[in-house]
Amino acid sequence: MGVLRGRQPQRRGRSLIRKTVAYASLIFFSFLFLAPFYWMISTALKSDDEILQYPPKWIPDVLHWENFGNAWMSQPFHLYLENSLTVTILTTIGQLISSSLVAYGFARFTFKGRDFLFMVVLATMMIPWEVTMIPLYMEFNYLGWINTLKPLIVPSFFGSAFYIFLMRQFILTIPRELDEAARIDGAGSFQIYARIIMPLMMPALILVSVFNILGTWNDYLGPLIFLNDQSQYTLTLGLAQFKGMYEVEATGLMAVTFLISLPPLLLFFLAQRYIVDNSAGVAIK
Repeated sequence: MGVLRGRQPQRRGRSLIRKTVAYASLIFFSFLFLAPFYWMISTALKSDDEILQYPPKWIPDVLHWENFGNAWMSQPFHLYLENSLTVTILTTIGQLISSSLVAYGFARFTFKGRDFLFMVVLATMMIPWEVTMIPLYMEFNYLGWINTLKPLIVPSFFGSAFYIFLMRQFILTIPRELDEAARIDGAGSFQIYARIIMPLMMPALILVSVFNILGTWNDYLGPLIFLNDQSQYTLTLGLAQFKGMYEVEATGLMAVTFLISLPPLLLFFLAQRYIVDNSAGVAIK
């Protein structure tokens, strides 16, 4: 008994050391990853002379809050914001509807060639977007959609292979007994999808929404290829206007970058509880 009692303080001491090292490492890497974000805010609040100083100053002598307003008013960012919101909202709606429908079909219906078609859908994930952007440009140019928001919105209503895979795997965790009970009550396939599957899929739907919003909000290559008119620009293209031929307007660039980064950050913090939720447990419950 005396030996066991003597070992308990040693174990507690080792556990305390491990926790201390773990927390210290987390704090160190947190500051390491937050340093660029802090530098962005610091640069946005500096004067033009302080930006060029060497060694660089981490804390400005005077905080120039007017830099945010001046940078936002330097270009029609209110119009860019409207375009980005339009594209983000419509693409998210399109992905939720189309991907969930396709995933429901693969998960609940049995038909000839189902597994082969599902493998074909998954195989499209291995094709880089850079390979298809020229054929897509030619197709959208033939349709007369170039320099409009349609090339950024319409493809989302045909589903995404990754989202289809994610939703299908989630639907497979939902007991089929719920479908059978609904059919006994006279519900059809679409009613089961709308009234049973979709409510139980809420964690997966939120996850897909967050992924799509972040991807669409930060997309630069798509708008760069399909948009030419400045009135159709999204925020990412408007942000690129601060990069001149010979110099970069660092203050305005950092100020607008900070403003554009706020919505995705807020969205992630609000939705992280749903992202890490136990999806299978929620579905069964």
